[in-house]
Amino acid sequence: MAERSQTVPEAGNDMGNDDAIGGNVSKYMVFPSGYCGQSKKGHLIFDACFESGNLGRVDQVSEFEYDLFIRPDTCNPRFRVWFNFTVENVKESQRVIFNIVNFSKTKSLYRDGMAPMVKSTSRPKWQRLPPKNVYYYRCPDHRKNYVMSFAFCFDREEDIYQFAYCYPYTYTRFQHYLDSLQKRNMDYFFREQLGQSVQQRQLDLLTITSPDNLREGAEQKVVFITGRVHPGETPSSFVCQGIIDFLVSQHPIARVLREHLVFKIAPMLNPDGVYLGNYRCSLMGFDLNRHWLDPSPWAHPTLHGVKQLIIQMYNDPKTSLEFYIDIHAHSTMMNGFMYGNIFEDEERFQRQAIFPKLLCQNAEDFSYSSTSFNRDAVKAGTGRRFLGGLLDHTSYCYTLEVSFYSYIIGGTTAAVPYTEEAYMKLGRNVARTFLDYYRLNPLVEKVAIPMPRLRKEKPPPYKHPLLRGPARNHPNGKGDKKSSVNHKDPSNSF
Repeated sequence: MAERSQTVPEAGNDMGNDDAIGGNVSKYMVFPSGYCGQSKKGHLIFDACFESGNLGRVDQVSEFEYDLFIRPDTCNPRFRVWFNFTVENVKESQRVIFNIVNFSKTKSLYRDGMAPMVKSTSRPKWQRLPPKNVYYYRCPDHRKNYVMSFAFCFDREEDIYQFAYCYPYTYTRFQHYLDSLQKRNMDYFFREQLGQSVQQRQLDLLTITSPDNLREGAEQKVVFITGRVHPGETPSSFVCQGIIDFLVSQHPIARVLREHLVFKIAPMLNPDGVYLGNYRCSLMGFDLNRHWLDPSPWAHPTLHGVKQLIIQMYNDPKTSLEFYIDIHAHSTMMNGFMYGNIFEDEERFQRQAIFPKLLCQNAEDFSYSSTSFNRDAVKAGTGRRFLGGLLDHTSYCYTLEVSFYSYIIGGTTAAVPYTEEAYMKLGRNVARTFLDYYRLNPLVEKVAIPMPRLRKEKPPPYKHPLLRGPARNHPNGKGDKKSSVNHKDPSNSF
């Protein structure tokens, strides 16, 4: 049953009113002020009570204008960026202005031409609103906070319209995607449940490699990739899917990579936050990417599980953890780019720059000039910083960032908005870059394309079961665990 809007905003409404936002609007019908008749077409119904939905409140300002309030992340009022809601019961040719009034960030790509996403039931493909209809400005009625306003004209009365900050990528979509991969029964693709979130959602771990690399006693060169630790950064999932799609394909490059490397991928580190429609936090309000130093098995169980696994691999003399890449999306910068760590050892620092330089050659949307290396104190609890300090000189840890909005191709100034496919293409190019890094290109020409083999039996159990005990028990002093050979020098052959 749709609810009647009872609130009429007074002058000076501002972010302080977020205190009244306790959840998402649910089939919330907005009536004009003072209206007492029956509901009719044009009395808009707002809804965000669906997976990854977010809209906390609606105030009608005038006949045509509405103030919309983002619901803050669960248990953390600081973060208000992601929105995802539907509007129905529209009238044909009805024109509206929606003001999203309580963003928690001041800087935004809305200043550079970004626009919200929209789709409708008869046009199910997401598209961006025209930038000319979008305005981002300081608003005196909202404590001079930044407001994003956009004008829209509803054109089909029977349609339900959906608006979002960026392309949604839900937990359910992710599970269906993994289910479809499992059904292909590929002998080089393994899926296991590494743990569960606080709300008992799966933490999936994928292993993509030739079965020969998983034999008992086999030496492994591991590339570990994670995504969606920040749930509102949906481009992360599209990039991750691009990596996975390429690695499981029959492309000759993918086959060579599977023969020589073991890819461990945890594509969704914060499934509760994704499901709930949070922007940055978990169910309990934690920014998980600040808790790598000492994750709690009950408050941060997904992070705890991944960290335990990484430490277990690190302690295995047969395993060389070559790369750790954590995939994010950026709200103020263009292109794809990377963050890396700073080391006192100049040679190690220079070696760390090789992979992003190669990726820049393979991906037109990746910017090496935007790539930076730092050790800011505020980043100390991130996966990149913590693992960069834990792992030895043979391992490289990066944050891969991709813009929520667009990329600029070298030599031009025009911004090219990202599509779902463009995000996935970046993922494919990340995967391909490992071929260049390890100088495996000559092997590609020798690879014939056979029919994919089917798995004839259950996949072997992962040979490094999770450690028991607290995550803080990381190793001190590894002795001769790895030889002095530089595993990362691309000139070293396998």
